[in-house]
Amino acid sequence: MSLVRPITRRDIKGPALYAPIRDDYRKRIIELKAPRRVIVGDRVEVVFDNRLTLTYQVEEICRLENLVRDDQIEPEVAQTNELMPTETSAAATLFISAEPSDRATMQALIGLDEHVVLHLGAHAIRASFEAGRSSDERISAVQYLRFPLSPEAKAGLRVPGTPVALEIDHPAYRHRVDCTEQLRASLAADYDP
Repeated sequence: MSLVRPITRRDIKGPALYAPIRDDYRKRIIELKAPRRVIVGDRVEVVFDNRLTLTYQVEEICRLENLVRDDQIEPEVAQTNELMPTETSAAATLFISAEPSDRATMQALIGLDEHVVLHLGAHAIRASFEAGRSSDERISAVQYLRFPLSPEAKAGLRVPGTPVALEIDHPAYRHRVDCTEQLRASLAADYDP
């Protein structure tokens, strides 16, 4: 089953049905996310999302905010679907690690949204970031990004052994990480029919 299909309201159990399975579900998602997490340098972590990780996110929001009615849950589903990878893109959440008092670090990283590249075999794919999460004066510690996948890049993703790397080429933060084969295989599995 493709893990890039949008979430529907029927996919969300809600707090009452989710509570008894939460521990097992959470463990499964932690295991799923492990190879999909990439540490880039000492300040940035990128986690590649799919339908399962994002469904978990909605379930946790519903649990924390006690959302039980359709009119409460459906907006969360719609908002989360904006973060969903698609048949022509991979999606990820980027976290910047800095103490709230460390304004200098955050200031230095302004413009990061123009400097994240996914290398997939011979393809260098620059990320597009969700609008409104950074400006010329500030940057949010949580960013949502998307990597457009050409048919050739997507085909390469499906080939075992295709090298995958994540690079940040920001003037104040330059790091490149070679990703694991587990990450490549996990991302490729998202697009299985």
